[in-house]
Amino acid sequence: MKVLVFYATIEGQTGKIARFVADELETSGHEVTLVDAADMTAEVTPEEFDRVILAGSVHERRHPRLFEMFLAAQRNALDPARTLLISVSLMAAFESSRNRAQDFVDEMEMRTGFTPASVALVAGAVRPSSYDYFATQVVRHIVMRGKSYRPEDGDREFTDWAALRARVAEFMAA
Repeated sequence: MKVLVFYATIEGQTGKIARFVADELETSGHEVTLVDAADMTAEVTPEEFDRVILAGSVHERRHPRLFEMFLAAQRNALDPARTLLISVSLMAAFESSRNRAQDFVDEMEMRTGFTPASVALVAGAVRPSSYDYFATQVVRHIVMRGKSYRPEDGDREFTDWAALRARVAEFMAA
């Protein structure tokens, strides 16, 4: 099967997730095209693919603008396609905030006019070693408020790789 993996990353975790998905698919014998939304030279036509996997990180309640612009511009080609949206956020890491993670997807759908066939809410990562003071305070007092993680604990990846592997396999088998 020909599969497009289109992604937009801010801090790098979604890029890592997209590469993981592409590697898993290639290992399973699929022909994969991996495209970063930031690559303005990439010419992508969703109709050329049997499946389309879209991965975008969430920051400040939004997926990256380039990602959302692609979805809006390509929605007529994407609507009939077999699509899986992988929405990467820290809210997806905790049962108590998974509804908020879904809200980010719902808001993206309203902005772009595109509704994916399938959605996977995937936990991202925190990397306080690369944050400035302000970003660290946002993580501490807003994003991770009431959670069992503090920025002093260092960088932490919350992505459940086994669950992601299973979700992608389920999508491909459908």
